[in-house]
Amino acid sequence: MNTDFIKGVIVPILTPIDADERIDEAKLRAQVDYVIDGGVKGVLAFGSNGEFYMVEEPEMERGLKIIADQTKGRVPVYFGIGAISTKKCCRLAKMAVANGANGVSVLQPMFLKPTYAELYNHFKTIAGSVPDTPMLLYNNPGRVGYTLTADLVEDLARTVPNIVGMKDTSGDITLTSEFIRRTRDLGFKVFGGKDTLLYASLCHGAVGGVCTAANFMPELICGVYEKFVEGDWKASLELQFQLNPVRLAMDPASFPVAAKDMANLRGRDMGDPYLPTLPTPEGAVKEGFVKTMTEAGLL
Repeated sequence: MNTDFIKGVIVPILTPIDADERIDEAKLRAQVDYVIDGGVKGVLAFGSNGEFYMVEEPEMERGLKIIADQTKGRVPVYFGIGAISTKKCCRLAKMAVANGANGVSVLQPMFLKPTYAELYNHFKTIAGSVPDTPMLLYNNPGRVGYTLTADLVEDLARTVPNIVGMKDTSGDITLTSEFIRRTRDLGFKVFGGKDTLLYASLCHGAVGGVCTAANFMPELICGVYEKFVEGDWKASLELQFQLNPVRLAMDPASFPVAAKDMANLRGRDMGDPYLPTLPTPEGAVKEGFVKTMTEAGLL
């Protein structure tokens, strides 16, 4: 299976919606062009910041079709799967492949506390439903309450042919490094999942990052990656330091509204988040957005 295309900065693209919470096609198409022009190497439909947990399956399918059509093959399209049940994950994976996804990314089940055997079977079964399609694991312990272990990831990487990589959003650089160290002989593709740790992840052998910041400052986050692969590590680190205050200013806001707020501040017109979340109100948190974005030269 060719996995050479799995690298670089992949954007978990925002999902712009209208007043009826229906995907705004024109705005989504414009956002696809914006992030590709900004240097991303892939577009992830319905990642965490794409608000996958808010979207019904028919609307997901419509959104994926729009994204796949608008990319026009310029970059690969990935589809995020965050369902709890194995059966639903398989259904979504098949739908994604049928509608142009080049790969799928699967979050560990939220709310549950599965055993090693249950998790192994879950991921293996989903991969088996789309055996010719690359599948990435998505480790996000902060949102689901537990982490994927290095033992489990290595086991899956060595025994399931189309599980070819992962995104690690643990924020634990030692764990990220272990995922890389233990699978490096397989060509397993590990992505950093924390924008603030992209440079550090690359230093440990990550192939890129799945980065929210690419929705509103692609020139900075993609620059970290591009300068690193060019061997200009000093410039890469300086860009990392430039973007970090902006990314950290998002943390006090309600998840995941800050990404849309910052995109709107830069004129992207991404609209509001899905209810019950609301745009960040005027006040100290919003002022922090403006201050750090201005200091980074984004406003």
